[in-house]
Amino acid sequence: MALALHKESFFWHKLHSLTGILPVGFYMVQHLTLNSFSLAGPARYDGVGNFFYSMPIGILLAIEVFVVWLPLFFHAVYGLFIVNRGQPNVVGTPYGWSQNRMYWFQRLSGIFLFVFLIYHMISTTGHVKVAGDHEVVNYVGMRGKLMELGGLVLAFYAMGVLTAAYHFAYGLWNICVRWGITVSEAAQLRVQKASFAIFLGLTALGWSALAGFFLHKAEPHASEVNVSVPPVEQQL
Repeated sequence: MALALHKESFFWHKLHSLTGILPVGFYMVQHLTLNSFSLAGPARYDGVGNFFYSMPIGILLAIEVFVVWLPLFFHAVYGLFIVNRGQPNVVGTPYGWSQNRMYWFQRLSGIFLFVFLIYHMISTTGHVKVAGDHEVVNYVGMRGKLMELGGLVLAFYAMGVLTAAYHFAYGLWNICVRWGITVSEAAQLRVQKASFAIFLGLTALGWSALAGFFLHKAEPHASEVNVSVPPVEQQL
């Protein structure tokens, strides 16, 4: 089935909204949850990462490609196509109601996330693949990364969490409307309130994970510890 870029497509729109929930949205939620292990300290956080990197390389690569990279690539690229096709009508028009603003904020958040995720994936997963080690994504490595540029990287990640939480939460509202799950105005309002609660919860979860990298002392790895051996005569 060819993708016609000059017109809207019912099938690709449905697939785009679906991949935003499964698997992309689900992966984001579990990713933030696992990152929140930073609150428990370096050992617990690094233990989560070591579990995944101890998996057989073929299985890990298959999960990354088919559960994360391909769905995320499609959702991001087709999302940019939707944004390009859209015509903003919030400012200076009689269509400035809250649902319309939510829809366009979701599209704008998608543009920011496109840039943020490119940086995030290149500087973390990309670095791991090229360098052959995952020290950069361990507790010490992530703490150092977030402190780069005088804390600007931390602010960039905080904004990334905020926009990702918004994009997912109100994506739930959007899919309920587009798929005819919520037909009445009352049902749409209930989902809107639930989406706002999910947005706040995910933002708090992600920001807590970022804060966790500064709540504990970052101990050096064993290979970085300078162990001095006393002379033989002192040992005797």
